Amino acid sequence: MKNFKTIQGEFTVTRKEYITPHYIRIFLTGENVPLIANTTIGVNNKILVPPTGVDKIHFPEFDYDKMQWKPQPEEIRPSVRTYTHRGIDLDKNEIWIDFVAHGDEGPASAWAIAAKKGDLLGILMKDGKTELYAKADNYFLVADATGIPVIASILEDLPSTAKGICILEVDSKIDEQKLHTLANIKFIWIHNENPQKSSQLAEVAKQQILVEESRSGYIAAEFSTVKEIRRYLRKEKLWKQEELYAYSYWKSGISEDRSASDRHKENTDSITN
Repeated sequence: MKNFKTIQGEFTVTRKEYITPHYIRIFLTGENVPLIANTTIGVNNKILVPPTGVDKIHFPEFDYDKMQWKPQPEEIRPSVRTYTHRGIDLDKNEIWIDFVAHGDEGPASAWAIAAKKGDLLGILMKDGKTELYAKADNYFLVADATGIPVIASILEDLPSTAKGICILEVDSKIDEQKLHTLANIKFIWIHNENPQKSSQLAEVAKQQILVEESRSGYIAAEFSTVKEIRRYLRKEKLWKQEELYAYSYWKSGISEDRSASDRHKENTDSITN
């Protein structure tokens, strides 16, 4: 069984803002904010949304052998979802997380839409710094709306000497975000009002002319899209293992907890194959 030092705590909402009509940034505070300064902006965390009427976060234990949460009584069990640590301000004692607002079909989206000052959210994170992406001269970044936070974090970290292509899929023109980077990046925005039904990310990715030296790729999207792009880059374009990181955040038609096993296997394969 693997053991990780974990940051765990209750956080409360201080404020929120709509970055675009379908993207909400939630600002949170708590006594463990300083601990999060020891992590890397852009890494994944687990958020825990408490059931309606429950005013405390009941943290579950994670079984790393089975890669699943140990059972809890339904009346207190929080909904656990994977999100991205998007930023931190130690002076204000705040962190923030970006949410895709897609109605109340998911517990995290519903929570973010309804969130108000003082609302509770549980957060679990692995402690310590980590390398978010492989360093290179040229970058190929691809994501749907769920992957924009990690891509935005990478873009902000790139030096002015870096070059690359960034393909992002959002609902419509008004959902295109202002993303900051010093690098020379060609942005391609794809508009898709029905990401649950299909995606053009793989098709557009395959149309790009990519460099063959000093390259780094990061793919963050729906399960089948990630699998297709990963196969294309590794098998047809012969990208090496260390040149590509591909991460599946969700699987179309299946909730996060039900698709965890498939996504975990695919994400692991992206590292080992």
